[in-house]
Amino acid sequence: MELVGSPLTATYTHPKSTPTKFLPAISTMASSYKNCFPYYPLPQSFSLPWLPNAYYKTAGINPTLAPISKSSPGLTPSKMLPFVSNRTTLFTRYTPDDWYRSNLTNYKESETSRHNSERLRVDTSRMIKDKYQQTKKTQVESTKNLGERVNNIEFWRSELCHELDEMIGETNALADMKKQLERALAETEAPLQVAQECLLHREKRMGIDLVHDDVEKQLFKEVDVIRSCQQRMQRCLDKAKAQLASNRAAQHEVERDLANKQAAHRIDDKCHHLRNTSDGISYYRGVERVDATISVPESWAKFTDDNILRSQSERAASAKLRDDIENLLVVTANEMWRQFNSVNVAFTNRIAETADAKNNIQTHLAKTLQEIFQIEMNIEAIRKAIRDSGPPLRVAQTRLDQRTRRPHVELCRDPAQLRLINEVHEIDETIQSLQQRLRDAEDTLQMLVHAKSVLEHDLAVKANSLFIDQERCMGMRKTFPTTVRLLGCV
Repeated sequence: MELVGSPLTATYTHPKSTPTKFLPAISTMASSYKNCFPYYPLPQSFSLPWLPNAYYKTAGINPTLAPISKSSPGLTPSKMLPFVSNRTTLFTRYTPDDWYRSNLTNYKESETSRHNSERLRVDTSRMIKDKYQQTKKTQVESTKNLGERVNNIEFWRSELCHELDEMIGETNALADMKKQLERALAETEAPLQVAQECLLHREKRMGIDLVHDDVEKQLFKEVDVIRSCQQRMQRCLDKAKAQLASNRAAQHEVERDLANKQAAHRIDDKCHHLRNTSDGISYYRGVERVDATISVPESWAKFTDDNILRSQSERAASAKLRDDIENLLVVTANEMWRQFNSVNVAFTNRIAETADAKNNIQTHLAKTLQEIFQIEMNIEAIRKAIRDSGPPLRVAQTRLDQRTRRPHVELCRDPAQLRLINEVHEIDETIQSLQQRLRDAEDTLQMLVHAKSVLEHDLAVKANSLFIDQERCMGMRKTFPTTVRLLGCV
């Protein structure tokens, strides 16, 4: 049986000194400790028997025989043993007690060495078993810890996957709502343009019809309502864009954390399934002294939990914003439709009033024309009467002129003379009254003609206003978007 590595010394042996060289910098660690054997030195030959450090050492001096002659080479005279040819005298070197004591000492030393060796063997066997059990227990605990770590990573990875799916769905829903809001905002341009064109067309009304009526007030209000709706929609659109950016930022953090979790899960799962008989295991000298960790389990879990909480917070804000946008679309659509109907009602009432005024003007114009015809006939009759009064006046004046030629006393102021004089006065007064009546009739005719022109102008004004309100404005307002379009669904 061959044992690889140096033995673990007991308390009575001398431990080996620790190496003085440490690992290099972390940046060069990848190439410094990979594919290297551990620090513990291996024996030079695995086939040699194992020897403890406290093993005895053999004598380094080999006995030699004394030289035969004094001239033996290699020995000095001082180190040469005396050569006794004939032993006549007993030289006593040790006593029997010394001999016994030496034997007892050798026995005790041998027994002590055997006892120490036996104790060392027992301790070594026990230590080998203990260290094997400790190593096995440590490896089991490490494997268990790796399994728990894999389970923790799997739990947080599943949470991240669920949150990522929820965030992707919420982001897509908010993007769809943003597009719907943009379509609804674009649909408000047509009603705004219609209202503004109606105001511009109504500026083409003439004369007295340029009145700040209820239609114009409702049109101004409609423009204000549409612009207010557009401003609120634009603010919500800006919020939606900002929220989408926040959602994507949170989603990016979750995706990056999930990718890190997947890589860590793959590595730890591989480590969890490594065994002593697995392929790909090797020595990595000094790797235990490398501390590349940047977190502890609490901060590690808190980091992922913070990412999930941030994503959930952004999702909640996004869902609330979507609800706000939906409510805003409904409110703005109702406001614009309500104001649109109010403007249409005002237009209908104004058109009816204008039509009634136009009909009344036409009636008055017809009556005026009839009256003009009558007054013209009357003027002609007055003129004829004045003309008819001329002959009687001439007759009366001729009679008076002829009677002035009566001689002397015949110039009598008789009843005939008085009557002729009265007749001339009466006819003259009649002519003057007829002439005054003619002037009055002509004045009345001028008034009627002026009234006729006024009525005709007013009729043209009313017709123009009616054409603007009924044909142009109401014709354009037939194209107001439906509620579905105002909600941005189309």
